[in-house]
Amino acid sequence: MIFNDTSKKIHIAGIGGVSMSALAEALNYKGFVVTGSDMNDGEHIERLRCIGIKISVGHRAENVDDADLVIRTAAIHDDNPEIAAALAKNIPVFERAQAWGEIMRDYKNALCISGTHGKTSTTSMCTYIALEACLDPQVMVGANLAKIGGNLRLATSDLFIAEACEYCDSFLSFVPTIAVVLNVEEDHLDYFPNIEAIIKSFRTFCELVPEDGCVIYNADDDNTCKAVEGIDRKTLSFGIDNGELRAKRIKEGEEGTSFTLFRDNEELVEINLAVHGKHNVYNALAAIASALVLGVSPKCIATGLSKYDGVSRRFELKGKYNDALIYDDYAHHPSEVRATLESVKSMGFKRIICAFQPHTFTRTRDLAEEFAKTLSIADVVYVADVFPAREKPIEGVNSELISSKIDGAGNLHSMEEIAEDIKRIASSGDIVLVMGAGDITKLSKMLCE
Repeated sequence: MIFNDTSKKIHIAGIGGVSMSALAEALNYKGFVVTGSDMNDGEHIERLRCIGIKISVGHRAENVDDADLVIRTAAIHDDNPEIAAALAKNIPVFERAQAWGEIMRDYKNALCISGTHGKTSTTSMCTYIALEACLDPQVMVGANLAKIGGNLRLATSDLFIAEACEYCDSFLSFVPTIAVVLNVEEDHLDYFPNIEAIIKSFRTFCELVPEDGCVIYNADDDNTCKAVEGIDRKTLSFGIDNGELRAKRIKEGEEGTSFTLFRDNEELVEINLAVHGKHNVYNALAAIASALVLGVSPKCIATGLSKYDGVSRRFELKGKYNDALIYDDYAHHPSEVRATLESVKSMGFKRIICAFQPHTFTRTRDLAEEFAKTLSIADVVYVADVFPAREKPIEGVNSELISSKIDGAGNLHSMEEIAEDIKRIASSGDIVLVMGAGDITKLSKMLCE
């Protein structure tokens, strides 16, 4: 197989993204000669250059002249000059997820965490537990995790912990021995036609697990239960109301969330988290289940989780403005937004000021009503312009589809305008939530500066 022959030269088109830069680093670590290209320079590219990877800014056909294979992001299509040149020369072209899947084949245990939301936090929790248990994992996570100094941890052990995304069925290229399903909801409707297709995709993902592997799933989530119903694999379920593993006696405090872990009717251990919210209880339960399958003791699991203090852009405190706390959060689906806002609502702030940026035109079009209903939990709401990501504009689809359905929502469009208005009203006792998966994170920097 070409991914086992380190004499091969690999070119990565779109190398500057979070997952692509991590892939480049992993392949370089394995001994491949790696080159890359991207339309823009950035911090990930600078890091790769520091370890000796040659990177071109801009996509040009000559960039693949010496390549034995090419790997591309899902956003790069056949009309890209590098991909067109590779295809013309019969150079194999792989998708990002296919490459990660091939790397996973080298590991005895590949723990893959899937779900509509919660993947990054759960992958991070699994990492903390594995490090506490001295399992020396290789890790690929979708955000910067301070514990590992970025979004990738390289190792030579037999454990690979990876975030697994369903978009474009990419996780179907993975090779999980342990598959986790956190939740299954309507999302990525630019690719999936309906919820039934999404459930089917998660089912197929779980069926990738070998007979001696395990499927871990959320027994409180109806769509997840449909995805795993009758599956011919060993399973371990978790939940608050249902499941083999249960969180009971849940308590929210200033320092975070605690609960007692039960397996069936047996009390196992007390879990103390330095993060808030019911959604993080579910994330922790998934991480606990994964660790138990890997043979980690309940006591070691509890210690590892107690050290987890969050990940970048997941309810991350960025600073203050006029004594109002500024938090940055990646939430970009109604359920994620609701989970964060409901958690914050219970924390006793004077006002919740929320600046939200819709992510992609199709998600805005399909979920506008749900976004509006959810964002109305906040006291003051600003809806920024849609972040297009991989999409082209859709006529009639804009941020006002959401803001027009929220009483008093601000219709300011630029980050500068929103920042100035928040500065005008924010005061002691307020929390300012900057939410979205696009570039709205720069708003928190504007406010803190």
